[in-house]
Amino acid sequence: MKLNKTTPFQKVVLISLPWPLYNRPSIQIGTLKAHLIKKFPGLKVDAHHFYLKVAETVGYRRYQAISERTWLAETVYAALLYPESLESIKKAFYKMAKGKTLLRDISFDSLTRQVQEVSEKFIQSVDWRGYGLVGFSICLCQLTASIYFIKKIKERFPTLFIIVGGSMFTGEATRNIFNVFPEIDVIVNGEGEIPLSRLVSCLTDIEGKKIISSVKGIVMPEAAEKESRISFNQMKDLSNLSPPDYSDYFELLTSLGPEKNFFPTLPMEISRGCWWQSKNKGRKFKGCAFCNLNLQWDGYRTKQPEQVVSEIDDLTSTYKTLSVAFTDNLLPLKTSRSIFKQIKTLKKDVRLFGEIRATTPVRDLREMHAAGMQEVQIGIEALSTRLLKKLNKGTTAIQNIEIMKHCEMLGIQNSSNLIVHFPGSDEEDVAETLQNLEFTFSFRPLRMVQFWLGLGSPVWQNPENFGIKAVFNHGNYVGIFPPNVVESMQFTIQAYRGDLGYQKRLWQSVKKKLNEWEKAYAKLHQDPKHENILSFRDGRSFLIIRQRRLDGEPLTHRLEGTSRAIYLFCQKNRALKRIINRFSSIASDRIEPFLKMMVDKKLMFRENDRYLSLAVPERPNTLKI
Repeated sequence: MKLNKTTPFQKVVLISLPWPLYNRPSIQIGTLKAHLIKKFPGLKVDAHHFYLKVAETVGYRRYQAISERTWLAETVYAALLYPESLESIKKAFYKMAKGKTLLRDISFDSLTRQVQEVSEKFIQSVDWRGYGLVGFSICLCQLTASIYFIKKIKERFPTLFIIVGGSMFTGEATRNIFNVFPEIDVIVNGEGEIPLSRLVSCLTDIEGKKIISSVKGIVMPEAAEKESRISFNQMKDLSNLSPPDYSDYFELLTSLGPEKNFFPTLPMEISRGCWWQSKNKGRKFKGCAFCNLNLQWDGYRTKQPEQVVSEIDDLTSTYKTLSVAFTDNLLPLKTSRSIFKQIKTLKKDVRLFGEIRATTPVRDLREMHAAGMQEVQIGIEALSTRLLKKLNKGTTAIQNIEIMKHCEMLGIQNSSNLIVHFPGSDEEDVAETLQNLEFTFSFRPLRMVQFWLGLGSPVWQNPENFGIKAVFNHGNYVGIFPPNVVESMQFTIQAYRGDLGYQKRLWQSVKKKLNEWEKAYAKLHQDPKHENILSFRDGRSFLIIRQRRLDGEPLTHRLEGTSRAIYLFCQKNRALKRIINRFSSIASDRIEPFLKMMVDKKLMFRENDRYLSLAVPERPNTLKI
């Protein structure tokens, strides 16, 4: 594609549409804006975090309730896109909204009318002629909204150059996209800094000598169906990235008035890609079997600790808010401790969120917590080591339970998932899960997540290895898009034919147990003191363990001498051989019965020949692990 422009343009607009989290600016368009301004000092870049305006219009709590469910969110703009299918889309909305308290009495017609009015007002208020390029960041929950805006803008300004990117349009998802949505001019495959910069260079070349089709990482209509492998064009070194520019988001927030104001969470990234996936290069599957979050990156890159800390300082000072969410798929293994040690030197009371692996050492967790980490999502996914192998997690059940315990000990909120219905899981996986769940009731419950098949994930790429007979677009897309769209595209969320019915029956007992766990944990933490369910106090020569119960007064256990020493030694999971060697003055036929008694009382957890003490210290800072 060659553009015949006689004058260079000086303005670019980047847009993020509903339904991301409203209380966070878009890191995608914020990072791209900062990069373009750095690369082209004379270029004006506007970034519209329009989803915030929609959230203010429909109400923050209602917006959040909608945004939490992908299918629910996609129906709203689908009704505006395809009014001829309004009744079926409306039916899909009410079906998916069932059980959501905040949406119980909602009128779908009223909701779509509100959204349409605020969207049309925005479209009409922007001087689109002044822009040489309009870029849309399209991730999960943003597809129908983005297509609606693109169509509306193109109707008014058919020659306006529109580019899209984001996780919804990477790799296989770009096939046939230009036939289905011809309003799109080009797609960025993978991260956008370099392709978008080079595209801007092409579009601002007044001599018209630069050819867009030569830009690596850009997918063109004429090439989309021909190329067998779509290339990336990503930054080799993240040190060249500037901190995200969130000024447009905060200007919009301020304009909403004091009664609609709040303190947002600032997204920022330490790394791109997944080091666990990169570590898996020699394996049959790269990364976790169910994951398709790394399709837009090739390899793993991370910023230096000094750059990370400088960005946190810069962002929190610039926008006068102290909550920061790391958007990394996984926090870096090698530099995390250094990063969090340096964050402490900022002397700012930051609140941090990040995603970590279950193998994260407790000393790293301590550094994170001391720096301000209040919530983590751990890649737990299962409490069965058999199933964890199928998931290619590279972890074990005892490691998962150990990090759950350490989060409980430190007061870090553990917002992690347990996957059910994974294809190929069997009765042994479920039996192991149920058995191990008996030992986790003292810790924050895991959130049950039903397995969904992600386009491009190892399961999708190798369905026969997981007992899957056929893969295709998820059936919910049929209720949102016309048949020709569903038949022509490959959507991010897929479905499959295989053992799904069997899996639903198989996991019923686990679902019931998870529900019991959630209720019991909530009831035992009704007291404002929020005492740990299973804890101990150390008396130097003896130990008192307190075990709170739903159906009676707490049980107490006293361990003295060597029993105390063994229990403290197993605050980290230990092999039986190492325990026996450590306490060599005690005969093994005395140690093993003690360990068995602790497991029988659910004061310790055993997996094969490894043991883990489950009680957490009432004064965690005094315990060395």
